[in-house]
Amino acid sequence: MPNVTNANKSPHPTADTLSALVDLTHKLGQPEREYVIIGEGNTSCRIDADSFWIKASGQGMETITPAGFVAVRFESILGMLDQSPGDLAAQKAVMQAAKVDATAPGVPSVEVTFHAMLLHECGVQVIGHTHPVAVNRILCSSRARQFASNRLFPDEAVLCGPESAFVPYVDPGLPLALAIRDAARRYMDDNGEAPKVILLANHGLIALGQTPTEVLNITAMTVKAAHIFAGACAIGEPVFMSREDILHIYKRPDEIYRRKQFVEY
Repeated sequence: MPNVTNANKSPHPTADTLSALVDLTHKLGQPEREYVIIGEGNTSCRIDADSFWIKASGQGMETITPAGFVAVRFESILGMLDQSPGDLAAQKAVMQAAKVDATAPGVPSVEVTFHAMLLHECGVQVIGHTHPVAVNRILCSSRARQFASNRLFPDEAVLCGPESAFVPYVDPGLPLALAIRDAARRYMDDNGEAPKVILLANHGLIALGQTPTEVLNITAMTVKAAHIFAGACAIGEPVFMSREDILHIYKRPDEIYRRKQFVEY
């Protein structure tokens, strides 16, 4: 069932929220991080219970300005997941009609549907979707699900959760949003909370958080884990933490306290 504990909370007024989202997007788009290039990736952030900011299609994350984001209403976007309006042209018409300001430039990202769904169902405030080279090196291999299902070291578990939700390759857009919804719901049923990381086979990474800082940290830690996993595979077989040890470190009071410090806006 959807976890909407934080769904109606807005951490800052709209202008501050957008400014923080722009800053996060710039950081995720820095070339030296190798998270995205050209027009790859997208970010979003809740405005209030009814609407959210989403990166407009075709905008580069490194150079985007506030004008490169579009405010979109949840209701009609979420409606597409329960009843498809038809072909891609019909879906784009719904996306355009969902804009809070119909005169605003920009077209919502084709992945607006999964952003709306995750913000709504997972009780998070901010989402960062990237295509990191280190992560995609694994997601484009036969070891993708193995990487998603396991944890290699304590801080990976502390920041990224006991495991990642995993989605086999699906065509971006509405089909992908539906597949992500299924994976997120399964994860919540199994773990009693929303995922912090969703890995998309042959595609990329989604980080879910309460603040831009948390999303940036989760993304960075997932990339570090990918480097370590690839290195371990090159040497031999990776040695994973046991489920018991993962849950122990994830639920330790001192680690919960430390994790909260990393969420600072």
